[in-house]
This record gives sequence, structure tokens and C-alpha cells, in this order.
Amino acid sequence: MHLEWTSIVLTLIAFLILYWLLNRYAFGPLFSVMEKRRELVTQQMNEAKQTREQAAAYVEEQKQALQQARKEAYDIIEQSKQTGSKQAEQIIGEARSEAGRLKDEAVREIESERNKAIAALRSEVGKASVQIASKLIQKEIKDDQVQEELVDQYLKEVGGRA
Repeated sequence: MHLEWTSIVLTLIAFLILYWLLNRYAFGPLFSVMEKRRELVTQQMNEAKQTREQAAAYVEEQKQALQQARKEAYDIIEQSKQTGSKQAEQIIGEARSEAGRLKDEAVREIESERNKAIAALRSEVGKASVQIASKLIQKEIKDDQVQEELVDQYLKEVGGRA
């Protein structure tokens, strides 16, 4: 194998030109992008560290707040137990008196409706009696059987309306 110095020199010159072009147009922007990326990663790592510290402090605050809330809840439950029985007795007493009042009112209302129904029935019976008598007078009845049939028929009519 034979080396030619001219091709080595030309290759070396081409390499130096290529290196100079890359250094001038490619390496500078590439290194600046890489530096910006390094700074960004460093900044994000610092922010993450601060966030972890803040989260730890927040967790501790939340633990203390939770303990305080549990204590307050326990106090509220105890107070509710004390006042709950008093209120329950009061509510039961009020409910019993209300039930008695409603029962008395219902009894009065039932009695009133019963009296109204009796009065209405008496009025209807009176009207029916007058109508029967007037029909009997209008018709001359010669046969007792015809009279009984007429009375039965009219009573069925009146009974069908009620």
C-alpha cells in the first residue's frame, strides 16, 4: 500500500475547512442550545427540590390541622351527646302533645261529620216519605198488592240514588 502525500494533504485541508465551517456555523449554535438546556434542567431540578420542601411542610401543616380537627370533632360529639338527650325528651313530649291534640281534633271532626250525615239522611228520608205519600194519593189504588209493589218500587228507586 502506498500513501500519497498529496491526497493526505488535500484530505487534511478538506478536514480543516470542514472543521472551521462546522465550528463557525454549527458548533456555536449547538453548544448554546446545549447550554440553555443544561440551565433549564438545573432550574427545573432546583424548582423540584423547592416543591418537595414545600410539600413536606404542607404535609406537616395538614397533619397538625387534622389533629386539631379530630379534637374539635370529639368535643362537638361530646357536646352533642349531652344536648341530644335533652332535645330528644323535649321532642318526644311535643310529639305526644301534638298527637293528643290531633286525635282530639279528629274525634271532633268525625262527630261533626257523623251529625251532618245523620241530618242529611233524615232530610232525604223526609223527602222520600213525602214523595211516596204524594204518589200514593195521586194514584187511586184499589188493590193492596198493587200498593205494596208501588211502595217497594219507589223504595228501590230511592235506595238506588243513595
